[in-house]
Amino acid sequence: MSDVPLLRDTERTTGRSALQNNIQAAMALASAVRSTLGPSGLDKLLIDDDGRTLVTNDGVTVLESAKVEHPVARMMINASSIQDKIARDGTTSTVLLSAEMLQNSWHLVTQGVHPAIIARGFRMAEEHVRELLGSLALNSSREQLLQATKTSLSGKGHEAMQSLLATLALDAAQAVRFDDASGTSADPTRVKVLPQAGGSIQDTRLVTGLVLAKNRIHQEMPRSIGSGKILLIDGGIERRALMSDMKINVTSTGVLDSFRKKEIELLQQQVEHIKSLGVSLLACKEGVDDEARVLLNEAGIQAFRRVARSDLDLLARGCGATLVHDVQRSTSKDLGAFISSKNENWAGVVHWIVETEEGGATLIACGSTETIVGEVERSFADALGVACRLVEDDRLLPGGGATHVALARRLRRFAESIPGREQLGAEAFADALEVIPRVLAENAGLDPIDTLLKLVAAQSNGGADADQIGLNVLARNPSNMVESGVLEPYGIAFQSIAGATEAAISILRIDDVLWARQDPAMAEVPEMD
Repeated sequence: MSDVPLLRDTERTTGRSALQNNIQAAMALASAVRSTLGPSGLDKLLIDDDGRTLVTNDGVTVLESAKVEHPVARMMINASSIQDKIARDGTTSTVLLSAEMLQNSWHLVTQGVHPAIIARGFRMAEEHVRELLGSLALNSSREQLLQATKTSLSGKGHEAMQSLLATLALDAAQAVRFDDASGTSADPTRVKVLPQAGGSIQDTRLVTGLVLAKNRIHQEMPRSIGSGKILLIDGGIERRALMSDMKINVTSTGVLDSFRKKEIELLQQQVEHIKSLGVSLLACKEGVDDEARVLLNEAGIQAFRRVARSDLDLLARGCGATLVHDVQRSTSKDLGAFISSKNENWAGVVHWIVETEEGGATLIACGSTETIVGEVERSFADALGVACRLVEDDRLLPGGGATHVALARRLRRFAESIPGREQLGAEAFADALEVIPRVLAENAGLDPIDTLLKLVAAQSNGGADADQIGLNVLARNPSNMVESGVLEPYGIAFQSIAGATEAAISILRIDDVLWARQDPAMAEVPEMD
């Protein structure tokens, strides 16, 4: 064969150089969110291409808003996004843990340890940590669940806002809780958020049921009705338009009257069909003809039009109904059930409130400006996700870095039982876990090394509840996190460590990076001898 290189138009990095570049990219990404961790974490000002600004300290929001091209950095962002999707918290911790694992791995690689051996050590350490987490988990009470939800809001808004949103999130999670054969579940997508600019954050409240800024289509329709059947139409009750662009020459008024009578007759048939099904509440995605409004009012049916498809989906899930496209084809099987439906006037705006049998809730998010309302929405979404996870799994772990220090201490003892070089990987894993208390101390203005040494010493000499000793940022010293009310859900810590380990191992196993400088389809094929 000829000596013409196959990758002529591709930039290639291999071996240690590739690994070093990948780890540098991971560390650079971690540094972007490092200062946001913990109650003393700082905010980031994000500015998009249109000049719109957003102030937040949510790690995944910062990372997903950044324009990152490096593939390793994208892998880290994906791990953070998955953490946010599954646990709704711990996104910054995931990135920090993964980056710290990679940095510790680089120190071992420079000493001659093969990346594959380090990866095996990481995997052994992760399996042992999963077992240890179960032994550290605590049974929870309602008050502790509230404290854990509040802990997830650390650094987001002021103390009063955190307490209010944590309480509302836990109440909302209970409202969408349901039990089935597979266990207890809580679906956060069944909680609607209705933003209202004006007033203060303390005006934010939770309403049981679905709330829409809608008024009934006829003022004589009942303002409030009790339980009954609901029909959801993915369309409207309107006069049919011609199917094509055609012109009709009317030679006498009788023909035009016949057209109108037929249109009204078709509307009457639809209303009669709805009435025959026993429907007492109707919601349409599109409009309702004036003639149909009168007929529906006479039938005693409360009706609403121009309801968004997303809201119809929420109604369908909450009421157990099925969206229908054609009224005439609807059957009793398509109907759902509701507990109550009413119209209320809030600050001059009429709202429709539907309480459903399958549960559901609406958060009325208030704030003095749209920016503050947006922050309330984002904070509540995070708190709600955490609260729903707590409803499904109410096990808790001590916060403030206590769990990570306890895991690192026990993992080092486990590493001593590993005979091969994988022991070094397990020890590097243990060192990486301590990045959480170090960053918490750093963001609180404390010396990270001195603080970590105090935590380790306190746990080593603390007695029965030693594993619960973590960094109390407000008191600026080690203390019992359970007594201080600093708790975090078991599922968040579990998923954070698992996600960080997977990302670190995936990056660690890359030893060849190929950057194509042009479209591969346009590359020249070398001649064969």
